[in-house]
Amino acid sequence: MVRPEVGTPLRRCTRCGGYEYGGAPACTACRELVDAIVEGEWAAFLRHWDATGGEERILAEMVAAEPERHDWRVVDAALDRLVCPDCGDRLARGPIGCPACDLAHGFRYAAIETDRPGAPPGNEHAIRVSVSVVRRPQVTSESEVLVRRLVLPVLLTGLQPTTEEAQRISALVKKSPPERRAQLVEQAMETLAEDLSRTRPAEPAAGSSPTSPDTPAGTRRRSGPGRPR
Repeated sequence: MVRPEVGTPLRRCTRCGGYEYGGAPACTACRELVDAIVEGEWAAFLRHWDATGGEERILAEMVAAEPERHDWRVVDAALDRLVCPDCGDRLARGPIGCPACDLAHGFRYAAIETDRPGAPPGNEHAIRVSVSVVRRPQVTSESEVLVRRLVLPVLLTGLQPTTEEAQRISALVKKSPPERRAQLVEQAMETLAEDLSRTRPAEPAAGSSPTSPDTPAGTRRRSGPGRPR
């Protein structure tokens, strides 16, 4: 399973005890699940192109040069396979202030985001931002990483907090003492997840999420280059 289908119940991680995906990046099991969201789509992309190992870097360079033509997961995976000429880290994963990484990170948001059947509009973008934050935590505040990682399991099942609910969580983050912030926010997110699952169940998806080369143009959404995290 690359990621949960819309309507799938939330599941506990056997390693960290939280909801699956929500323990990343600290929990190895959850981090591997988050990485698999990106890597699973890249594997499908390579199969589509019938690419061999020697052609993978060429494809990664092609995707990075035209992110607006590809699914966001394919773009993120392509960047992971390229080396930043300035800092030497994976492109777009280096420290904040690295010119090449910052540029690549901004342009990654030109990629295609396709909401799955049964998911509310904007759900895929919310997933995409949360995955980006969790996989690049060194350039984001601890508070944002905390909220993004905890909301990710909810988003993946096709549920989405309202603006009011998100504002309540944000207010809790700001007023909580640092030593108890993670505990309080995690409790609030678990309560929210249970409420959302009970009151706003997502519709089961009719099929799996399409791979970028086969996605019908009419179903594609773009967020635009430089869109904030």
